This record gives sequence, structure tokens and C-alpha cells, in this order.
Amino acid sequence: MSSGSKSKAWLAWAALACLVVPMFGSYFFDDMFSTVSGIFQDPSRLQLGWDSAAYGFYAGGYSTLCVFGGLVVCGILLDKWGVRVTGSLFVAMMTLGAALVYYALRSGLPAPSSLTIAYVGCMFFGLGSEIAGTAVNRSIAKWFKGGNMALAMGIQLSVARLGSVAAMVVAPMLIKEKEGIYTLGETARPAFVGLMLLLLGSVMWGLFVALDAGNDTMAAGDDKGSSEDEFRLSDVWKVLTNKNFILLSLLCVFFYSSIIAFKKFGGAILVPRFGISTQTAGWMVAALPFSTVVFAPLFGLLVDRTGNGTRWMIIGSILAVAAHLLLAFAPQGVPFWGYLAMALLGFGYSLVPAALWPSVPKIVPEKVLGTTFALVYWVQNLGLMLFKMVAGLIFSAATGEGAGLGERLSGAFNVELMFIGLAALSILTAFAFRRSSARNPGLGLDAPARQ
Repeated sequence: MSSGSKSKAWLAWAALACLVVPMFGSYFFDDMFSTVSGIFQDPSRLQLGWDSAAYGFYAGGYSTLCVFGGLVVCGILLDKWGVRVTGSLFVAMMTLGAALVYYALRSGLPAPSSLTIAYVGCMFFGLGSEIAGTAVNRSIAKWFKGGNMALAMGIQLSVARLGSVAAMVVAPMLIKEKEGIYTLGETARPAFVGLMLLLLGSVMWGLFVALDAGNDTMAAGDDKGSSEDEFRLSDVWKVLTNKNFILLSLLCVFFYSSIIAFKKFGGAILVPRFGISTQTAGWMVAALPFSTVVFAPLFGLLVDRTGNGTRWMIIGSILAVAAHLLLAFAPQGVPFWGYLAMALLGFGYSLVPAALWPSVPKIVPEKVLGTTFALVYWVQNLGLMLFKMVAGLIFSAATGEGAGLGERLSGAFNVELMFIGLAALSILTAFAFRRSSARNPGLGLDAPARQ
């Protein structure tokens, strides 16, 4: 390897080190209530006054602006303006949205008002997070083009989900289980920690922008090109009618909804099902993102070296179905089954993304890569917004003030039936994508990366 190649490789890994920090903060903030979601089942014990339906409504706010056009428009801007300008705008939006959520939690306003403010903040946080994530993926695809892309994306995913692990483990420590009323300050503690992490992430994003702009070759490749490579609005239609894009998007929404929506209510499901404490449930759910911290880079390296990405998508989806079947039908009150289900779900949560995201740059030209990532995220967020809200409504219908174990078990079972169906649909979609890969070998969807 020449000195120039070594220098370029070093710069690529340095850029990745900057990119992962804002994603760590984003995942922490998004999952800050996942393992303590049970506190919303009895609003009489919350000074905040929210119930499970309100929490589900708030969580669904993450996807609102994304679904109603914002994500698609901003993805187009990403291809028109480049990652440095667009990414900077939306990293700032992500951080400001988180600040608004924190204000709502600490404001002391009546529940309808605080929920409205938090919902608006979550909308801005969600759109900012998704476009920031799109900018990160597009940047990784550029810096690691031709080799180690799946590994780099796996490392980014690993560090990002380490943010989820931190949130799930730390939140029960910040909001300690007790008999009395949870104050506004106690409820807002995870949001404060998340906001500080996002501020640090904003600083690291600024360092990446300086690094990216200082690398003349990469900067020219990112923001300037020949007239043939310029983005046009007509390219959006070509993406939307791309069969492989449709299949990847459907797989993304079915698979991620079966896991991310589950995480939002993980504590409310695991505590009654397996007779464990909130803190133990936090460690259980944390096994999901923690497994990706370890295995996402390894599976990314596996995909780079051996290919067969669509096969790993199928296997990961099958593991997700098996996990949700255990969560729904395993013997009640036996924690072993909960740990086993989390292990299976964690492996699936590592396998599918390790193969899915590096497939996106293979199905479209580079000039529409930002738009394509944004469109995939748009479909994903449409499903996430819907299924988070549906899960909240299911719990709200089964539980309420003074709800007993039977009602809580009923809510958990009904929600799990929904997750089983979503995971089953992801299997069918993964098989369809594998068939498409076999029919279009020139795309290299199942080929190893070039070394």
C-alpha cells in the first residue's frame, strides 16, 4: 500500500470516528424511556401526568415530519447541497428538538400542554436524526467506496446502538423504581443526559465537516461532478419505481418496526411476562443494542468478505420471529425465556442491518444515494410512527390506573401478536429480495466487497 493510500485510509477512519458520536447521542435520546416505559401505565404516579397512550403519541412524533414529506425533501437537499451543509443543518435541528423535549418534561405545564411541546420537539429531533443519519451513511459510502463499506457501516451501527445500550441501562438508575410519585426532575433526568451527549455530537460533527472540506479529492467527489452526474428531480421517480428499492424499503419497515417499536415498550412487556424488576428489564432490553455493538462490525466484515447479504437478511428475520414467539407464548414468570428471546432478537438485529444498509449503494447511482437513503428512512418512519402509536393504544386499552397483572399481561400479549406478524412479513420480503438478487447478478448484492 502506498503512503498516499495509507493516508487516505487513516483519514477515512478518522472521519468515521467523528461521525459516530452524534449518532451515539441520537440513539441514547431516542431510547431514553424504553426500559422505564412502565411508569406511564399509572399516570396518577407521575407529576408529568402522561399515560401509555400519551407516551406512545409522543414517541410517534419522531416520525411525523419524516413521514409527511420532510425526509424526502431533505434527502433531495442532501444530494443537491452535499453532506456538509445539509448535515450541519439537521444535526443542529436534532439537538434543538431534544432541548425542546427536555423543556417540556421540566416545564410543569399541564399534561396536554407539556405533551404538545414534547411532541413538537420530538418531531424536530426525529427529522434531524434521520437526515443526520442519512448524511452519515452517505459519507461512509463515499469515504469507504470500494472496500470495507459494510465493516465501516457496522462499526457506525455498533457505536450508535451503544447509545441505546447506555440509555436502557442508565435510565432505570436515573429514574429509580419507587412507591411514590415521580417528580418532573426525576422524569427528565434521561433527557438531560441525552441533550448533553447531542451537544458533544454537534462538536464532533463540526470536526468532521472540517476534515471533509480539507480533503480536496473527497470534497470534490462529494459536492461537484460532471453535468451527467448532477442530480435531477426526475431521478426521484426512477428510485421510487426501482423494484429493489421497494423490496429493501419494505424489509426495512417490517423488520425495524418489529424491534424498534418493541424497544419502546420493552419494560412494559418484559416485567409482567417474566416477573422481573424494571432494572432487570432494562438489562434485558439492553441486550438488543448491546449485541449489535459486538456483532454488527463482525457481521459487516463477514458480508464484505463472503457476500451472501440477502441470505443473512433471511436468517435475521427468522430469528426475529422466533424471539417474538417466545415473548408471546413462553411460560410466564420464567426470566430465562426473556433472556433467550432477547439473544435471538439481538442476533437478528445485527444480521439484517449489516447486510441491508450496504446494499443501498449497490441498487442506485451515487448521485441519488442521499435521496435513496432518505426514501428508505421515509418508508421506515411511516411504519414506526404507525406501530408505536398502535402499541400505545393496545396497552392503553388493556391497562390504566391501578391495572393488575392480568391486564398488563393481556396488553403485552396483544402487542406481541402484532410484532410476530411484522417479523413474519420481513421474512417473506427478504426471500423476495434474494430472488431479485439472483435475477440481477450484475448489481453484486450477494458478491463480496472488492479488496
